[in-house]
Amino acid sequence: MPTLSTRTESFTDSVIRRMTRISNQYGAVNLSQGFPDFDPPKEILDRFAEITGEDFHQYSITWGAQNFREALAKKQEHFTGMKLDPNGEIVVTCGSTEAMMAAMMSVTNPGDKVIIFSPFYENYGADTILSGAEPIYVPLNPPEFSFDADVLEAAFKQKPKALILCNPSNPCGKVFTHDELKIIAGLAEKYDAFVITDEVYEHIVYAPNKHVYFASLPNMRDRTITCSSLSKTYSITGWRLGYVIASPEVIDRVKKVHDFLTVGAAAPLQEAAVTGLNFGDGYYAELQAKYTEKRGLFLKGLEDLKIAHTEPQGAYYVLLDVSEYGYESDLEFCERLAEKVGVGAVPGSSFFREPENRYIRMHFAKRTETLNDALNRLENMREKMSVK
Repeated sequence: MPTLSTRTESFTDSVIRRMTRISNQYGAVNLSQGFPDFDPPKEILDRFAEITGEDFHQYSITWGAQNFREALAKKQEHFTGMKLDPNGEIVVTCGSTEAMMAAMMSVTNPGDKVIIFSPFYENYGADTILSGAEPIYVPLNPPEFSFDADVLEAAFKQKPKALILCNPSNPCGKVFTHDELKIIAGLAEKYDAFVITDEVYEHIVYAPNKHVYFASLPNMRDRTITCSSLSKTYSITGWRLGYVIASPEVIDRVKKVHDFLTVGAAAPLQEAAVTGLNFGDGYYAELQAKYTEKRGLFLKGLEDLKIAHTEPQGAYYVLLDVSEYGYESDLEFCERLAEKVGVGAVPGSSFFREPENRYIRMHFAKRTETLNDALNRLENMREKMSVK
Protein backbone atom coordinates (compact mmCIF):
# COMPACT_ATOMS: atom_id res chain seq x y z
CA MET A 1 0.00 0.00 0.00
CA PRO A 2 1.42 3.47 -0.88
CA THR A 3 2.20 5.85 1.97
CA LEU A 4 -0.37 8.42 3.01
CA SER A 5 0.04 12.19 2.97
CA THR A 6 2.76 13.50 5.28
CA ARG A 7 0.96 16.85 5.29
CA THR A 8 -1.94 15.39 7.29
CA GLU A 9 -0.18 12.72 9.37
CA SER A 10 -0.20 14.91 12.48
CA PHE A 11 -3.94 15.63 12.26
CA THR A 12 -6.36 14.37 14.88
CA ASP A 13 -10.12 14.44 14.67
CA SER A 14 -11.73 17.69 15.79
CA VAL A 15 -11.59 17.76 19.59
CA ILE A 16 -14.71 19.96 19.62
CA ARG A 17 -16.78 17.49 17.63
CA ARG A 18 -15.31 14.60 19.62
CA MET A 19 -16.59 16.18 22.83
CA THR A 20 -20.08 16.36 21.34
CA ARG A 21 -19.95 12.61 20.74
CA ILE A 22 -18.72 12.03 24.29
CA SER A 23 -21.46 14.30 25.66
CA ASN A 24 -24.05 12.29 23.75
CA GLN A 25 -22.54 9.03 25.01
CA TYR A 26 -23.04 10.03 28.66
CA GLY A 27 -26.23 12.06 28.27
CA ALA A 28 -24.38 15.21 29.30
CA VAL A 29 -25.58 18.76 28.72
CA ASN A 30 -23.53 19.61 25.66
CA LEU A 31 -21.82 22.96 26.21
CA SER A 32 -18.88 21.91 24.03
CA GLN A 33 -19.75 22.36 20.34
CA GLY A 34 -21.13 25.86 19.78
CA PHE A 35 -24.61 25.39 18.40
CA PRO A 36 -27.95 26.57 19.87
CA ASP A 37 -30.71 24.30 21.14
CA PHE A 38 -33.39 26.83 20.17
CA ASP A 39 -35.03 27.40 16.78
CA PRO A 40 -33.97 29.84 14.08
CA PRO A 41 -36.24 32.84 13.47
CA LYS A 42 -39.76 31.78 12.50
CA GLU A 43 -39.72 33.93 9.36
CA ILE A 44 -36.78 31.97 7.99
CA LEU A 45 -38.38 28.62 8.83
CA ASP A 46 -41.69 29.66 7.25
CA ARG A 47 -39.92 30.61 4.03
CA PHE A 48 -37.98 27.33 4.13
CA ALA A 49 -41.25 25.40 4.32
CA GLU A 50 -42.61 27.27 1.28
CA ILE A 51 -39.52 26.47 -0.77
CA THR A 52 -40.18 22.74 -0.74
CA GLY A 53 -42.97 23.37 -3.27
CA GLU A 54 -40.97 25.82 -5.40
CA ASP A 55 -38.24 25.49 -7.99
CA PHE A 56 -35.04 25.82 -5.92
CA HIS A 57 -33.84 22.22 -5.96
CA GLN A 58 -31.06 22.40 -8.55
CA TYR A 59 -27.69 24.17 -8.63
CA SER A 60 -27.69 27.88 -8.06
CA ILE A 61 -24.95 30.01 -9.59
CA THR A 62 -21.68 28.52 -8.38
CA TRP A 63 -20.59 31.56 -6.35
CA GLY A 64 -24.03 32.13 -4.87
CA ALA A 65 -27.61 32.84 -5.90
CA GLN A 66 -28.04 36.35 -7.27
CA ASN A 67 -30.70 37.42 -4.76
CA PHE A 68 -28.66 36.01 -1.85
CA ARG A 69 -25.55 37.96 -2.88
CA GLU A 70 -27.57 41.13 -3.39
CA ALA A 71 -29.24 40.80 0.02
CA LEU A 72 -25.90 40.06 1.69
CA ALA A 73 -24.25 43.05 0.01
CA LYS A 74 -27.04 45.32 1.19
CA LYS A 75 -26.87 44.01 4.76
CA GLN A 76 -23.07 44.29 4.99
CA GLU A 77 -23.10 47.77 3.43
CA HIS A 78 -25.48 48.83 6.19
CA PHE A 79 -23.18 47.62 8.97
CA THR A 80 -19.77 48.33 7.48
CA GLY A 81 -20.48 51.56 5.60
CA MET A 82 -18.73 50.13 2.52
CA LYS A 83 -20.41 49.82 -0.87
CA LEU A 84 -20.16 46.21 -2.10
CA ASP A 85 -20.51 44.76 -5.58
CA PRO A 86 -22.60 41.58 -5.20
CA ASN A 87 -21.22 40.26 -8.50
CA GLY A 88 -17.55 41.08 -8.07
CA GLU A 89 -16.79 41.07 -4.34
CA ILE A 90 -18.76 38.15 -2.83
CA VAL A 91 -18.57 34.36 -3.00
CA VAL A 92 -21.10 32.24 -1.11
CA THR A 93 -19.52 29.12 0.42
CA CYS A 94 -20.46 26.00 2.35
CA GLY A 95 -20.03 27.59 5.76
CA SER A 96 -17.26 29.82 7.01
CA THR A 97 -15.08 26.70 7.21
CA GLU A 98 -14.96 26.51 3.43
CA ALA A 99 -14.72 30.29 3.20
CA MET A 100 -11.51 30.24 5.24
CA MET A 101 -10.06 27.32 3.27
CA ALA A 102 -10.88 28.93 -0.07
CA ALA A 103 -9.32 32.21 1.09
CA MET A 104 -6.17 30.49 2.31
CA MET A 105 -5.74 28.48 -0.90
CA SER A 106 -6.33 31.60 -2.99
CA VAL A 107 -3.56 33.71 -1.45
CA THR A 108 -0.90 31.35 -0.07
CA ASN A 109 1.75 29.29 -1.79
CA PRO A 110 3.54 26.26 -0.33
CA GLY A 111 6.20 27.54 2.05
CA ASP A 112 4.44 30.82 2.81
CA LYS A 113 3.93 31.79 6.45
CA VAL A 114 0.66 32.76 8.13
CA ILE A 115 0.27 34.48 11.52
CA ILE A 116 -2.32 32.98 13.87
CA PHE A 117 -3.20 34.40 17.28
CA SER A 118 -3.24 31.81 20.08
CA PRO A 119 -5.71 30.72 21.43
CA PHE A 120 -7.35 30.03 18.09
CA TYR A 121 -10.23 28.09 16.56
CA GLU A 122 -8.78 24.68 15.76
CA ASN A 123 -9.38 24.85 11.99
CA TYR A 124 -6.94 27.70 11.41
CA GLY A 125 -3.80 25.66 11.97
CA ALA A 126 -5.17 22.83 9.85
CA ASP A 127 -6.17 25.21 7.05
CA THR A 128 -2.66 26.64 7.00
CA ILE A 129 -1.06 23.22 6.80
CA LEU A 130 -3.50 22.00 4.14
CA SER A 131 -2.55 25.04 2.07
CA GLY A 132 1.11 24.06 2.34
CA ALA A 133 1.88 27.12 4.44
CA GLU A 134 3.58 27.40 7.83
CA PRO A 135 1.80 28.87 10.87
CA ILE A 136 3.46 31.48 13.09
CA TYR A 137 1.70 31.68 16.45
CA VAL A 138 1.44 34.92 18.42
CA PRO A 139 0.04 34.63 21.96
CA LEU A 140 -2.99 36.48 23.26
CA ASN A 141 -2.11 36.76 26.91
CA PRO A 142 -4.81 35.78 29.45
CA PRO A 143 -6.83 36.89 31.23
CA GLU A 144 -7.31 40.03 29.05
CA PHE A 145 -6.07 38.20 25.92
CA SER A 146 -4.13 41.22 24.71
CA PHE A 147 -1.11 40.90 22.43
CA ASP A 148 2.38 42.34 22.67
CA ALA A 149 2.89 44.63 19.66
CA ASP A 150 6.63 43.89 19.61
CA VAL A 151 6.01 40.14 19.51
CA LEU A 152 3.50 40.64 16.71
CA GLU A 153 5.96 42.73 14.70
CA ALA A 154 8.64 40.08 15.20
CA ALA A 155 6.21 37.63 13.56
CA PHE A 156 5.59 40.07 10.68
CA LYS A 157 9.33 40.40 10.17
CA GLN A 158 9.26 36.77 9.03
CA LYS A 159 7.40 38.07 5.94
CA PRO A 160 4.09 36.21 6.31
CA LYS A 161 1.64 36.16 3.44
CA ALA A 162 -1.32 36.70 5.76
CA LEU A 163 -2.59 37.05 9.31
CA ILE A 164 -5.79 35.32 10.47
CA LEU A 165 -7.93 37.51 12.72
CA CYS A 166 -10.94 36.04 14.55
CA ASN A 167 -12.95 38.97 15.92
CA PRO A 168 -14.84 38.49 18.19
CA SER A 169 -12.58 35.61 19.07
CA ASN A 170 -13.34 31.94 19.53
CA PRO A 171 -12.54 30.57 22.12
CA CYS A 172 -11.71 33.48 24.43
CA GLY A 173 -14.45 35.96 23.49
CA LYS A 174 -12.01 38.82 22.94
CA VAL A 175 -13.22 41.83 20.97
CA PHE A 176 -10.21 43.62 19.52
CA THR A 177 -10.16 47.34 20.24
CA HIS A 178 -9.87 49.96 17.54
CA ASP A 179 -6.32 50.72 18.70
CA GLU A 180 -5.33 47.06 18.54
CA LEU A 181 -6.77 46.74 15.05
CA LYS A 182 -4.85 49.84 13.96
CA ILE A 183 -1.62 48.17 15.12
CA ILE A 184 -2.43 45.05 13.09
CA ALA A 185 -3.39 47.17 10.08
CA GLY A 186 -0.19 49.18 10.26
CA LEU A 187 1.94 46.04 10.38
CA ALA A 188 0.01 44.40 7.54
CA GLU A 189 0.65 47.48 5.40
CA LYS A 190 4.27 47.83 6.46
CA TYR A 191 5.10 44.19 5.71
CA ASP A 192 2.72 43.79 2.75
CA ALA A 193 0.44 41.04 4.08
CA PHE A 194 -3.21 40.08 3.74
CA VAL A 195 -5.51 39.94 6.76
CA ILE A 196 -8.02 37.08 6.59
CA THR A 197 -10.80 37.77 9.08
CA ASP A 198 -13.30 35.42 10.67
CA GLU A 199 -16.18 37.67 11.76
CA VAL A 200 -18.87 35.05 12.33
CA TYR A 201 -19.71 36.55 15.76
CA GLU A 202 -19.95 40.12 14.44
CA HIS A 203 -23.43 40.65 15.95
CA ILE A 204 -22.76 38.97 19.31
CA VAL A 205 -20.86 41.67 21.20
CA TYR A 206 -21.43 42.84 24.77
CA ALA A 207 -21.52 46.48 25.84
CA PRO A 208 -19.44 48.57 26.07
CA ASN A 209 -17.40 46.65 23.49
CA LYS A 210 -17.83 47.48 19.80
CA HIS A 211 -17.13 45.36 16.76
CA VAL A 212 -14.99 47.11 14.12
CA TYR A 213 -14.97 45.58 10.64
CA PHE A 214 -11.32 45.28 9.73
CA ALA A 215 -11.92 46.06 6.06
CA SER A 216 -13.38 49.42 7.07
CA LEU A 217 -10.05 50.66 8.45
CA PRO A 218 -8.02 53.09 6.32
CA ASN A 219 -6.15 51.35 3.46
CA MET A 220 -7.33 47.91 4.56
CA ARG A 221 -10.16 47.17 2.15
CA ASP A 222 -7.96 45.61 -0.55
CA ARG A 223 -5.80 43.79 2.01
CA THR A 224 -8.75 42.24 3.88
CA ILE A 225 -10.41 38.95 3.00
CA THR A 226 -13.53 38.74 5.14
CA CYS A 227 -14.81 35.25 5.95
CA SER A 228 -18.07 34.74 7.79
CA SER A 229 -21.34 32.85 7.82
CA LEU A 230 -24.99 33.04 8.75
CA SER A 231 -24.66 30.19 11.28
CA LYS A 232 -24.47 32.13 14.54
CA THR A 233 -26.41 35.25 13.57
CA TYR A 234 -29.52 33.32 12.56
CA SER A 235 -29.01 30.11 14.61
CA ILE A 236 -28.68 27.92 11.50
CA THR A 237 -25.32 26.22 12.08
CA GLY A 238 -26.46 23.12 10.19
CA TRP A 239 -27.29 25.05 7.02
CA ARG A 240 -23.62 25.70 6.25
CA LEU A 241 -24.04 29.04 4.51
CA GLY A 242 -20.88 31.13 4.55
CA TYR A 243 -19.24 33.74 2.39
CA VAL A 244 -16.05 35.51 1.40
CA ILE A 245 -15.96 39.27 0.79
CA ALA A 246 -12.83 40.70 -0.81
CA SER A 247 -11.52 42.82 -3.66
CA PRO A 248 -12.49 41.76 -7.21
CA GLU A 249 -8.98 40.46 -7.89
CA VAL A 250 -9.06 38.20 -4.84
CA ILE A 251 -12.68 37.15 -5.36
CA ASP A 252 -11.95 36.12 -8.95
CA ARG A 253 -9.46 33.59 -7.57
CA VAL A 254 -11.70 32.53 -4.67
CA LYS A 255 -14.53 31.80 -7.14
CA LYS A 256 -12.35 29.29 -8.96
CA VAL A 257 -11.06 27.59 -5.81
CA HIS A 258 -14.59 27.41 -4.38
CA ASP A 259 -15.93 25.91 -7.62
CA PHE A 260 -13.52 22.99 -7.40
CA LEU A 261 -13.90 22.54 -3.64
CA THR A 262 -17.68 22.31 -3.37
CA VAL A 263 -19.31 23.63 -6.60
CA GLY A 264 -21.83 25.65 -4.58
CA ALA A 265 -23.82 26.12 -1.40
CA ALA A 266 -27.29 24.59 -1.08
CA ALA A 267 -29.74 26.47 -3.32
CA PRO A 268 -32.93 25.98 -1.20
CA LEU A 269 -31.14 27.16 1.94
CA GLN A 270 -29.81 30.26 0.24
CA GLU A 271 -33.32 31.16 -0.87
CA ALA A 272 -34.72 30.73 2.65
CA ALA A 273 -31.87 32.66 4.25
CA VAL A 274 -32.52 35.74 2.10
CA THR A 275 -35.41 36.36 4.49
CA GLY A 276 -32.95 36.73 7.38
CA LEU A 277 -30.56 38.93 5.44
CA ASN A 278 -33.44 41.35 4.91
CA PHE A 279 -34.19 41.71 8.64
CA GLY A 280 -34.08 45.24 10.05
CA ASP A 281 -31.93 46.62 12.85
CA GLY A 282 -34.42 45.43 15.46
CA TYR A 283 -33.47 41.80 14.88
CA TYR A 284 -29.79 42.41 15.63
CA ALA A 285 -30.61 44.45 18.72
CA GLU A 286 -32.80 41.60 19.99
CA LEU A 287 -30.05 39.09 19.21
CA GLN A 288 -27.53 41.09 21.23
CA ALA A 289 -29.99 41.46 24.10
CA LYS A 290 -30.75 37.74 24.10
CA TYR A 291 -27.09 36.74 24.28
CA THR A 292 -26.35 39.43 26.85
CA GLU A 293 -29.02 37.86 29.05
CA LYS A 294 -27.63 34.36 28.52
CA ARG A 295 -24.11 35.54 29.28
CA GLY A 296 -25.29 37.20 32.49
CA LEU A 297 -27.19 34.12 33.63
CA PHE A 298 -24.32 31.72 32.99
CA LEU A 299 -21.54 33.89 34.40
CA LYS A 300 -23.55 34.63 37.54
CA GLY A 301 -24.13 30.91 37.98
CA LEU A 302 -20.41 30.24 37.72
CA GLU A 303 -19.68 33.04 40.19
CA ASP A 304 -22.21 31.66 42.67
CA LEU A 305 -20.49 28.27 42.40
CA LYS A 306 -17.09 29.99 42.85
CA ILE A 307 -15.82 28.55 39.56
CA ALA A 308 -13.05 30.77 38.16
CA HIS A 309 -13.77 31.91 34.61
CA THR A 310 -13.05 34.53 31.98
CA GLU A 311 -15.56 37.23 31.00
CA PRO A 312 -16.15 37.20 27.23
CA GLN A 313 -16.51 40.53 25.45
CA GLY A 314 -18.12 38.89 22.44
CA ALA A 315 -19.15 35.51 20.97
CA TYR A 316 -20.74 33.01 23.37
CA TYR A 317 -17.87 31.11 24.94
CA VAL A 318 -16.37 31.21 28.41
CA LEU A 319 -13.12 29.63 29.61
CA LEU A 320 -13.28 27.97 33.03
CA ASP A 321 -10.07 27.73 35.04
CA VAL A 322 -9.89 24.15 36.38
CA SER A 323 -6.26 24.22 37.51
CA GLU A 324 -7.33 23.65 41.13
CA TYR A 325 -8.24 20.05 40.29
CA GLY A 326 -4.69 19.05 39.44
CA TYR A 327 -5.33 17.07 36.26
CA GLU A 328 -2.32 16.59 34.01
CA SER A 329 -4.62 16.27 31.00
CA ASP A 330 -7.48 18.69 30.37
CA LEU A 331 -8.86 16.21 27.83
CA GLU A 332 -9.12 13.61 30.59
CA PHE A 333 -10.81 16.23 32.76
CA CYS A 334 -13.42 16.97 30.08
CA GLU A 335 -14.09 13.30 29.43
CA ARG A 336 -14.59 12.69 33.14
CA LEU A 337 -16.70 15.86 33.46
CA ALA A 338 -19.11 14.51 30.84
CA GLU A 339 -19.23 11.11 32.51
CA LYS A 340 -19.33 12.04 36.21
CA VAL A 341 -20.92 15.51 36.25
CA GLY A 342 -22.96 15.37 33.07
CA VAL A 343 -21.71 18.54 31.37
CA GLY A 344 -19.80 18.63 28.09
CA ALA A 345 -16.85 21.00 27.58
CA VAL A 346 -13.81 21.33 25.31
CA PRO A 347 -10.25 21.04 26.65
CA GLY A 348 -8.56 24.41 26.34
CA SER A 349 -5.28 22.90 25.16
CA SER A 350 -6.88 22.27 21.76
CA PHE A 351 -7.00 26.05 21.22
CA PHE A 352 -3.56 27.06 22.50
CA ARG A 353 -0.20 26.67 20.82
CA GLU A 354 1.44 27.30 24.20
CA PRO A 355 1.52 24.47 26.79
CA GLU A 356 -1.78 25.42 28.44
CA ASN A 357 -3.73 22.99 30.59
CA ARG A 358 -5.78 25.12 32.98
CA TYR A 359 -8.78 26.04 30.84
CA ILE A 360 -11.85 24.28 29.50
CA ARG A 361 -14.29 25.97 27.11
CA MET A 362 -18.06 26.02 27.54
CA HIS A 363 -20.67 27.94 25.58
CA PHE A 364 -23.98 29.52 26.56
CA ALA A 365 -25.91 29.50 23.27
CA LYS A 366 -28.63 27.45 24.95
CA ARG A 367 -32.14 27.87 26.30
CA THR A 368 -32.44 29.20 29.85
CA GLU A 369 -33.59 25.80 31.13
CA THR A 370 -30.59 24.11 29.51
CA LEU A 371 -28.16 26.56 31.12
CA ASN A 372 -29.83 26.14 34.51
CA ASP A 373 -29.63 22.37 34.13
CA ALA A 374 -25.90 22.63 33.40
CA LEU A 375 -25.32 24.93 36.36
CA ASN A 376 -27.24 22.58 38.67
CA ARG A 377 -25.01 19.72 37.57
CA LEU A 378 -21.87 21.80 38.05
CA GLU A 379 -22.77 22.24 41.72
CA ASN A 380 -21.26 18.76 42.25
CA MET A 381 -18.12 19.36 40.18
CA ARG A 382 -15.70 19.68 43.09
CA GLU A 383 -17.04 16.56 44.77
CA LYS A 384 -17.00 14.41 41.65
CA MET A 385 -13.89 15.73 39.88
CA SER A 386 -11.28 15.58 42.63
CA VAL A 387 -8.18 13.61 41.72
CA LYS A 388 -8.08 10.41 43.76
